[in-house]
Order: sequence, then C-alpha cells, then structure tokens
Amino acid sequence: MSSVAHLRARAEAEAARLPPLLAQAEHLAGTVLLGEHGRRRSGLGDDFWQYRPVQPGDSLRMIDWRRSAKSDAQFVRQREWQVAQSVMLWVDAAPSMQFSSAKDGISKGERARVLALAVAILLIRSGERVGLTGTLLPPRRGEGQILRLTEMFLREDEGDYGTPETKAMLPHARALFVSDFMGDFAAFTQALTKAADRGVRGVCYQVLDPAEEDFPYRGRAVFESMGGSLTHETKKADDLRTRYIERLAERREQLKDLCRVTGWHYGTHHTGESAQAALLWLHQALEGRS
Repeated sequence: MSSVAHLRARAEAEAARLPPLLAQAEHLAGTVLLGEHGRRRSGLGDDFWQYRPVQPGDSLRMIDWRRSAKSDAQFVRQREWQVAQSVMLWVDAAPSMQFSSAKDGISKGERARVLALAVAILLIRSGERVGLTGTLLPPRRGEGQILRLTEMFLREDEGDYGTPETKAMLPHARALFVSDFMGDFAAFTQALTKAADRGVRGVCYQVLDPAEEDFPYRGRAVFESMGGSLTHETKKADDLRTRYIERLAERREQLKDLCRVTGWHYGTHHTGESAQAALLWLHQALEGRS
C-alpha cells in the first residue's frame, strides 16, 4: 500500500505541474502574432491566392467569369495550397537544465519548456504537425497534441547533460533543439549531421543562466554538476574566470560553425531576458526569416 500511495503522490505532483506550464506557454504564445505557415503554392485550398490568364488545357469551369468580364482576357481563380509541415522538438531535460543562480529564479529547463511549448502552440494552431524527436510522440495536429507535449516536457532525463534524440527524424521536416549544449559536443555534431543528411533544417537554441555567462564567483568555491557526478573545489574561483569564459566562447563558436555547415540557425538566450523576445525570434527563425 505504501508503494501505491507513493506512486499516487508522485502522479498528483506531476499533474499539478502541468496547468502552470501550459498556462505560461498559452500566455506567451498569445503575445506573438500568429503568422501564416505553409508553403504558398497554387492548388487545392480555401484561401484565394491570385488570378492568372487562361492557359491551354484549362476547362471552361475553371474560368472565373466575373473577373474575366472586367477585361478582354479570361482568367482562372487560383487558391493557395498550404502544405502542413512537420516540426520536431527536442528540449533538454537533463539535470544541468535545472540550474538557476537566483534563489527562486527561473531555471534553464523551465524557460526552455515554456518557449518550446509556446512555439508548438503557435505552430499547431496554424495547422502544422508538431511532435518530439524520437519515437515517443510523433508529429500530430490538434489541441490534444498540445496536452501530450506538455506532459512529455515534464519528464526528466538521467545523466548530467542531454543529447539530442534523432531517431525517426522525418525527411525534410523542421526541428527545434533547446538546450544549454554543455554536454559532449561530438554527440551534438552527430545529431545535427544526421538531421541535415535527411534534409532537416531548424534551430539550435542555447539557453543559459546569467551566472554561466558572467562567472561571478570569487574566493573559495565548490562547483558541482546538477546530476552530482562532477565536483571541483577551488580556493581561488576568480583564477578560473578567464579560462571558463574562453571555453564558453569556444563552445559557442563551435555551435555556430556546426549550424552554419548543416544549414541550421543558432540562437542564444539568458533566463534573465525577455521570454517574449525569445519566442518572437524562434518563431521567425523557424520560418527562415531570422
């Protein structure tokens, strides 16, 4: 009975986390103008696209007689064919994303989940299919998928640092990877190279805590990874600052170069910055307009 009670308590705790995450994402998505998605082409659809002159092979019923009556030529009314694309998300759920330098502040993981879910809301409500990389949640449309994504984003992974999942990556899909990208760089290289080989293009979005950028530590300090597997003690933390900032800059340049080679966008965000500005940038980057 004790195990049942423990399981129920954990389930209730997880369920209690879902509404706040969804509410934050809904509010954030509501601040960004919902853009039109899809590839603009002539074809079957509901929205008017353009008129074009009649061409050989067009049947009489294709002619728009009202528009044609305004000139000496005959015209065909074309509708816009919106092809819903698949967008694959990977949000790092490793312990490193739980870090927050501010007491009761927003962790990297919290900001990553809210941004990714807000992006998903915008995409799904504009008719596109959104899912997770891997096989756990394939791309789908509809409000039900938003709830499924919310539940999946509350899962936590083991190990200190996360690695993108690229199984079942759909050819020519778009993708969004959100992480601190502090882990094994070879794994990130393999993931993006595999995605690019399948024609997948997308965005690598690096989320960092302000302290990870500034390294404000002085004197004696003990640094421990969020997963607890790595520990380093020093009496002069300020002596590490220059080397740390150089290593962080090197990792950022590696990510930029990798994205450049694979045709992806690279962006960075600090948890102390505006989530609205971050979402707007992500929305534009996924549309290829950033």
